[in-house]
Amino acid sequence: MDASLTEAFEAQRPRLIRLAYRMLGSVAEAEDAVQDAWIRWSRAGEGVEDPAAWLVRTTTRLAIDRLRAAKAQREAYRGPWLPEPLIEPLTEDPVERAEDVSVAFLLALERLSPLERAVFLLHDVFDEDYGTVAETLGRTEPAVRQLASRAREHVREARPRFSVSQEEALRLANAFMAASTQGDMAGLSALLAEDAIMVTDGGGKRAAALRVLVGREDIVDLLQRIAWRQHAPEMLQVGGARINGYPGFVLTLADGPATVAFQPGQDGLIAAVYMVRNPEKLAHVGATGVGSR
Repeated sequence: MDASLTEAFEAQRPRLIRLAYRMLGSVAEAEDAVQDAWIRWSRAGEGVEDPAAWLVRTTTRLAIDRLRAAKAQREAYRGPWLPEPLIEPLTEDPVERAEDVSVAFLLALERLSPLERAVFLLHDVFDEDYGTVAETLGRTEPAVRQLASRAREHVREARPRFSVSQEEALRLANAFMAASTQGDMAGLSALLAEDAIMVTDGGGKRAAALRVLVGREDIVDLLQRIAWRQHAPEMLQVGGARINGYPGFVLTLADGPATVAFQPGQDGLIAAVYMVRNPEKLAHVGATGVGSR
């Protein structure tokens, strides 16, 4: 393959991965979609006048196809579904804008149709104009504008603008983990907003709550029952990380890895706790506590 074609593709790879991850909610699926785009590029790239546009169009269509194929699987998922965690070291400046990869935002995208999701991401997140989006999706510009308007109604409130500093958010996360490790239920309760939620995703493969826990009392009650019954797996290692823009931790438990992320609220308390235990979503977690890819 011509070196210039490889160079053109590699220049776009980070953007394609970012787009595919937001479309699919999975690091592994995003990488697979971009790899499929690479295969198509290797066959057709030589005659393409605008490589960036061609690659975005191809990756978007591949992601839409994957979403449609996964519809039945998503509907049959056991317990709450969370996106595959996007993990970055805490010591580095974040590559991704927190509000565009937050769990709340990605869950809001799940309520959209594949086409609505593509339109919203391309226009509102990746700043493509409506004409370009219409060409990418093979739709008319008025149709694309209508799709964007509908999508915006669903996700407007789900793109949090973090009102606390990263330092304060990290303090909350550290305090929660310390209280949890020590079995300090009063301390845990004091850190949670009254209407906080906790979502645990085990995918039917690891122990996890089969519903979203709603409210401070509901969350603390579950954690207390787990502690009393000693059902929590032994924690072997803990590593701090930025998970989907939130401060969090990668845990090495006796039965495998897990991630936990904390969404800070407007009141200086924790608004949401997101825990992923499904091993199929944690294959990219390295021994250092960050994504291995």
